[in-house]
Amino acid sequence: MSHHPNTEPFQLFQEWYGEAEAKEPNDPNAMALATVGADGQPSVRMVLLKDADPRGFVFYTNYESKKGRQLLETHKAALVLHWKSLGRQVRAEGTVESVSDAEADAYFASRHKSSQIGAWASQQSRPLESKFELEKRVATFAAKYAIGAVPRPSYWSGFRLIPTYIEFWENKPFRLHDRLVYRRAGEGWTTEKLYP
Repeated sequence: MSHHPNTEPFQLFQEWYGEAEAKEPNDPNAMALATVGADGQPSVRMVLLKDADPRGFVFYTNYESKKGRQLLETHKAALVLHWKSLGRQVRAEGTVESVSDAEADAYFASRHKSSQIGAWASQQSRPLESKFELEKRVATFAAKYAIGAVPRPSYWSGFRLIPTYIEFWENKPFRLHDRLVYRRAGEGWTTEKLYP
């Protein structure tokens, strides 16, 4: 990454992501997602990146979960993908929008049936009285949707982080790491290098 590869960051992201898919031993699409509550308190957790293109970075969740509620309240988030085996990470910050119903339906239909049932059974981020209560809910929804397609719950969908800032970080000797930043400028991007 000794030069600016081009004026659009997603080509470089796809190159790095492709290398991570080939070389990272576990979950190359795992990313830390940071949200913030209306009170300004940040919260971070690991989620899975499900799509990335020039429109942004897409992930799915229960909209009634803590992260879902925070994203719907503030429409702001930040994320980082860290590929330790490659000595690379990508950070992004920006605004968040809901994906279309068609996108959410298509992704939900592609999931394993047990994951679809889990989306119905889990009251994500809410208190759980006992493991038995969760198992009972799984059994109830498994029986309800034993035959045919499982519909997507109305409260389960996706978000797209529309980046205004993307940083590509690459490990270099003596902690003189390479940092390339893209900042959104109107319809395009500006680039600059940062000190490590």
